[in-house]
Amino acid sequence: MVATTRTHGQPSPKKLRFRDKLVGKGLATDALQKKLKALHQELADMDQEHVDVPSLNSVRKELINPTILLHKDRGVKAYAACCLADLLRLYAPDAPYTQAELRDIFQFFFRQLTTGLKGPDSPYYNEYFHLLESLSTVKSVVLVCDLPNGDDLMVDIFRDFFGLVRRDLAKKIELFMADILIALIDECQSLPSEVLEIIMAQFMDKNARMDQPAYRLAVQVCNATADKLQRHVCQYFTDIIVDQAREEQYDEVQTAHNLIQQLNRACPSLLHNVVPQLEEELRVEQVQLRIMATQTLGEMFADKHGMDLVNKYPTTWAQWLARRNDKVVAVRIAWIETMKGVIINLPEVRKETEAALEAKLLDPDEKIRTAVCKLFTALDYETALHHISADTLTLLAGRGLDKKQSVRVEAFHAIGRLYSLAYPEIENNDPAAIKQFAWIPGRLLHNASVSREVKALVEQTLADYILPLPSLPSSSSSKNADIDEVAWTDRLLLTMRYLDELAINTLYSFSNMKGSRPTLYEKFVNAAVDYNGGVIDEDEEAVTERLNLAVKAIAGQFPDPHKAVEDLQAFAKLNEGRLYKLLRTCMDLQTDLKGLVKAKNEFLRRVEQSSSSIVNTMATFLRRSTLHLVNSSSVPTFVKRVQKGSEPSAVAYSQTQTQALGQTFSMFVGNTGSSEPEGRAQHAAHAAQLWLTYVSKHCPALYKAHVGEFSKAIADERNSRLVEVCLHALAAAAGWDAKLAPSDKRTVERVMRFVMESNPRHAKFAARLIVYMRNSEELCNQVVESIADALEGVDPETLVAHIAVLAQLALRAPDAFEQKSDVVTAFLVKQVLKSTPADDKSMETDEDWVEDFHMPLELRAKVLALKVCRNRCLAHATSDTALEIAQPVIRMFSTVLQYEGAFSANARDNPQTKARMRLQAATSLLHLSTVQIYASEIAKYFVAIALTIQDPVYQVRMTFLNKLVALLSKGKLPPQYNIIPFLSVHDPEADVKSKAQAYVTYGLRAVPKAQRLARFETTFIRLLHLLAHHPDFKIEHEYLPDIAKYIQFYLDLVASNENVSLLYHLALKAKTVRDADSQAYSQNLYACAELAQHLIKAHAKAHSWNLETYPGKVRLPGDILRPLPSAEAANEILKTVYLPEEALTWLAEKQSRQQQDAKQQQEKPRAQRKPTTAKRKAAPKTNGSAKRPRATKKRKVDVSDDEESEPSQSEDEDGEVEQATSPSKPADDSESSDEEQGDEEKEKEGKRRTRAQAKKQARRAAKRQAKAAASDD
Repeated sequence: MVATTRTHGQPSPKKLRFRDKLVGKGLATDALQKKLKALHQELADMDQEHVDVPSLNSVRKELINPTILLHKDRGVKAYAACCLADLLRLYAPDAPYTQAELRDIFQFFFRQLTTGLKGPDSPYYNEYFHLLESLSTVKSVVLVCDLPNGDDLMVDIFRDFFGLVRRDLAKKIELFMADILIALIDECQSLPSEVLEIIMAQFMDKNARMDQPAYRLAVQVCNATADKLQRHVCQYFTDIIVDQAREEQYDEVQTAHNLIQQLNRACPSLLHNVVPQLEEELRVEQVQLRIMATQTLGEMFADKHGMDLVNKYPTTWAQWLARRNDKVVAVRIAWIETMKGVIINLPEVRKETEAALEAKLLDPDEKIRTAVCKLFTALDYETALHHISADTLTLLAGRGLDKKQSVRVEAFHAIGRLYSLAYPEIENNDPAAIKQFAWIPGRLLHNASVSREVKALVEQTLADYILPLPSLPSSSSSKNADIDEVAWTDRLLLTMRYLDELAINTLYSFSNMKGSRPTLYEKFVNAAVDYNGGVIDEDEEAVTERLNLAVKAIAGQFPDPHKAVEDLQAFAKLNEGRLYKLLRTCMDLQTDLKGLVKAKNEFLRRVEQSSSSIVNTMATFLRRSTLHLVNSSSVPTFVKRVQKGSEPSAVAYSQTQTQALGQTFSMFVGNTGSSEPEGRAQHAAHAAQLWLTYVSKHCPALYKAHVGEFSKAIADERNSRLVEVCLHALAAAAGWDAKLAPSDKRTVERVMRFVMESNPRHAKFAARLIVYMRNSEELCNQVVESIADALEGVDPETLVAHIAVLAQLALRAPDAFEQKSDVVTAFLVKQVLKSTPADDKSMETDEDWVEDFHMPLELRAKVLALKVCRNRCLAHATSDTALEIAQPVIRMFSTVLQYEGAFSANARDNPQTKARMRLQAATSLLHLSTVQIYASEIAKYFVAIALTIQDPVYQVRMTFLNKLVALLSKGKLPPQYNIIPFLSVHDPEADVKSKAQAYVTYGLRAVPKAQRLARFETTFIRLLHLLAHHPDFKIEHEYLPDIAKYIQFYLDLVASNENVSLLYHLALKAKTVRDADSQAYSQNLYACAELAQHLIKAHAKAHSWNLETYPGKVRLPGDILRPLPSAEAANEILKTVYLPEEALTWLAEKQSRQQQDAKQQQEKPRAQRKPTTAKRKAAPKTNGSAKRPRATKKRKVDVSDDEESEPSQSEDEDGEVEQATSPSKPADDSESSDEEQGDEEKEKEGKRRTRAQAKKQARRAAKRQAKAAASDD
């Protein structure tokens, strides 16, 4: 039996059995390798806890023999390295070697690894793997830290490993390396700076990714040793930034900041001591450092760990936010450029960041505003939807009106791009997308009227983002694929769903359908073809002049006319026939969508190749000359959408179809989030109806290929709206080309049935259509006879439809109408127009206006009856009986205006009826005034017509102004009608005055000089005459300031340095004639002329214009003015001052205030006017006498002692008046009452001097008038 010991149950220490010699002469390499292999296998199997350590001593010394460590065979060294690693494991924790020997051993280890470890297929891979694993698990490598030259060895280990890991080795090897490096960092007393540099070098590459082994190893090491490395990293960056910044080596400083950003992405915990250092950099004076710190912190806050950083370093976050207001622009820009990531990744601080961005959109520096707009351009859809508020986007859109072009460009680019990104979701009826983005097109279109520059940007944004042309299929396999015309058209209809009436009208203007053909752009192409690149055979001057005129007219509408002229001339000089052909294809009304896209793309590509500098100009040329929003390809989709739209409540007859449709359309815009298919179809149907109506009015040539479709559609009589728009389209197409009128029996019978039915819209367009049919004369006669016989007994609804038909036939088929004209006109006047209204509830209404679709049948009949009378006059304008027919009608219209919408003073018509009748009478007189033979007859009632623009009802004023401007823009009205818009200066609604102002501004810019003189400048005398006849004009001080506003409004818009002398001359000449009506009006005219003289002089002085004597002669209008009976009367008038003394004082004070306001205007900005919320009534016109008895006698002054003085000399005297009448500064509260009394006395004295100066001015003005009269005679 074996005796037991104290270590019972524990195995005895295992001794090494290997007894072979490893060192000796004549030992072959193979034998040595086998011995080392055997030794390695035995050592590897030994357990550290159960090994007899002394038994290892024999091999311990032999393994470090130089013959082994320096052996030439790789296998020998590989096995030797494994054996040494095993020994270190078995001897642990005590090392069996001296420090020098350990240094040699570790150098030997890592030399073997760097030279031998290459991959699984390389020799001795398992041995190298074993070596690395042993160093990783046993951590014997930490012995390096205690060696005398351990730092150098440690640097070599880090350098070797980061080089080794790039060989794309196994994942386990990478982990072993990470463990070894981590152990070295954890155990070292002080980290060598070279080691930190080696680690930092792995982050230098901006494109470094986690799939790169060296970068991945560095990230693992840094994250595992962050606590140990934080201090070293902070010191590393401090040394670099401070030293390099002191020497202004900012490239190195920038590299360090880039490195911080890289570290933050991978190892944010490493930078906890660096963040406060960056915060300090935000405060330094060196701009470059502030920029770098701002960029770096911005990137750090924008990282996925950014919120943790904000919470941990709130002062750093606050200081970084404050950089948005840095005094240096570059720092503010750097702050903005990093905001994208902050917006995306820090939703918790959205309020702060959004408020900061909104403030920067209003930054004083344009570069900052531009940078913010660019920031929004870079946002993706989800970010803009979830992290940006609609208010901020609205503010961004407002930058489209920035005073700087660069800001405007970026703002429109950003807001348009966001809409383009959001459109698919808007199309899917996503409520969030609709609320956030659907308003954008409307806002853009509202901005279009601000200036030519803004209009061009809106055009480009619409074409690029809002309503772009589709792209051609790019792949070769889809060469024959068609463009999706339906989707293109539906995008337009969906966009219109969220537009108001003003935006829709602006969109119409961008469609390029309105206007006469050939257009200005087509004339340019024709002129360029004739120009032939400058090689002209005959009529060279005429051809060149035609081209120059076309170029000048087109360029005048461009943001930069000078460049546009150069580019258009350069295009003409290219003289490429293919370009001309492509342009004509693009502008051809019959070109479909696919043809337009192909021709446009090829045109721009060829222009780019021929002359790249003119591409932008020619792209704008294309947008303005082609049908890029709606063309013939849109028509089938429009018709289908109207067909699919569920029928709304019957839309009654409207006076202005576009207006009525717009109002009806707006009723459906409110429910933007509706997802019901019926609702969406209804929206699309109304938008399609709007477009079809517009095309019918302005460009029926688009219907050429679709007449059969319309003829088929009118058979669907259940869809009233479809029938209406298709009848309108057929009538318009037939009017454009009578050959397009349907001739098949079934369609003709159906149209005739529509003419006689009770729907006024169907009847109207059907009547218009039959005029162009094959047997039109017979059909029209039949209709007129049938209606004339049936007028007495039809129901009110059918009566309205019949009168609508008669209105059309009176204009378009006068011969047929005249057969029954006596019967019809007698019935309309006696039974319709002068009928006594029944006592119904409508008489009790307080409303003064009724919308088109709510008009009662009786009122519709009256309005249409007026149209019948007007159209009959227009139809006979060229006949011998024109005046005979028109005079009673004109008198009737004037009577309606005289009695404010009724035919007698005691009429019992309700306010709504009167308003409608006033409007129709006034607009009818405007239309009749386009005929020369009628214009002179209507001129008697010009004052009454003009005062319609001051009607108490807003809708009357606005509609009248729209009609007036439309006719004036086409040059159809006599010149005196151009003064009517100036009467809108007192309008309580801004849009009326704005519309008038816009017309005058555009007219002055667009018309040639001769027309500008006739339309706007010489008509100034007519404005003075009109004001003299104004019911509110009284030669009393309290009334004159209001009259002065009319004149001042005119001067603000029309007066210039070139024409101010003419205007002053006309004001002088007004006192050399008399009014054609009465002496009372003559006195009004003289007072008005004196008022104008004072205002013109003040206006010229305020603008530093020389008011010189007008050199030319002016013929005053003989229809409103008459010569004075004698020279004595003329002299008497010239000597008389008609303005009251109080008015002269007021004028002098006003001139002084103008100068003071001009100075103050430079110091503080003008406050924005708040928009009005409701339409207000205009003040009612005075209908009493035009002039009260004068309270003061006219003063006669002796001019015999004064010499004639030039107007330019009187300007200096005006300065004395200003000085005398300049108001005293208000006394300070601390001053005594005696001083206040003294100021009052000074002010009274100043007024006395003012009156004296005014009298002196009046005497000089009288002498100038006499001289002017003599020169013109």
